Amino acid sequence: MKGLYCRAGVSDAKPKFVIQETLVVVQTREIIAFFIGDSALFQLLSDVGIQTDLIPVGREIAGVILQVGDKVSFFQPDDEVVGILPLEFPFSGLCDVIDIDEQYLVQKPEKLSSVCVAGALRDGVCAYTALHTHARVAAGNTILVFDGASPFGLMCIQLACYHGAKVLTTSHSAQKQTFLEQLRPTVARVIPVYNGASDLLSVVLEETGGLGVDVVVDCGVRLQGEESEERKLLPHKHDIISALAVGGHWVTSHKDLQLDPPDSRLLFLRSASVSFLNHEVWTASSAQQGRYLRILNLDIMEKLSAGVLRPQPEEPVPVYEATVAMETVQSHQKTKAVVQI
Repeated sequence: MKGLYCRAGVSDAKPKFVIQETLVVVQTREIIAFFIGDSALFQLLSDVGIQTDLIPVGREIAGVILQVGDKVSFFQPDDEVVGILPLEFPFSGLCDVIDIDEQYLVQKPEKLSSVCVAGALRDGVCAYTALHTHARVAAGNTILVFDGASPFGLMCIQLACYHGAKVLTTSHSAQKQTFLEQLRPTVARVIPVYNGASDLLSVVLEETGGLGVDVVVDCGVRLQGEESEERKLLPHKHDIISALAVGGHWVTSHKDLQLDPPDSRLLFLRSASVSFLNHEVWTASSAQQGRYLRILNLDIMEKLSAGVLRPQPEEPVPVYEATVAMETVQSHQKTKAVVQI
């Protein structure tokens, strides 16, 4: 059975993606996987102690049940399902047939295409985790979402607007500026950061009457001395903390964030807090499996089906182009790839 795998590079060498023949032992449950979307997290696998020569790629899947075992209670053959494969799963989601436990899957709404669901699954879960699990967003809150035109940022905006929050966001290009200004439901303000002319902090304070925002969701943080064109678009941690209101909450995806004493003092004066958004937290541990499935089924699938969450469509690529597509993802030219088998 062929699947897409990554052979991690040694030291600074780039990872290499290969289509590899593997032996899949069919046990009790089988899924035919159609589509995947993936941003490889090789460092995380190493951090949690998962060491392997070939790392399976393609962990967001949408497919059809081929057969079920005697103890399966939630699914029947020919059911359409979606899910995210666990970190330790040995096979690629690009295999024609995979053997997976039912606890990692939920029903796919009939009205949604597999491409739409596979492309939105991880971003929807991450947005829900950021706004609900971490920030406890509520109606009337003001939220600042960085890079709102990204797949993750778009999900955050739509979810926050659904719950009655006022949303501010930033744009990384003129094209993204136009896209965000035409969003429905509308955001309160789109702040351009690509031309270097916008003073982010002053705009935020102007929009909030000098009080600051209740929640900030970043897309990374620019550290002191980082002046590359790509990093210049990211906010500095001092600007983020200064934009927070009293009791505000900062949700960051920056895993190496370092808070110096002046930063901590600013947070202390605002009685503000910081939490870290690990995109793999739900699949890294089974302790919260029931809660995770509820998020997938009731909060993501239902909102996708109702049109509350509307991801930007991803153009699927054929499986023979999967290696090139993933190399493009790794070079940050794209944030994800959806591959059709």
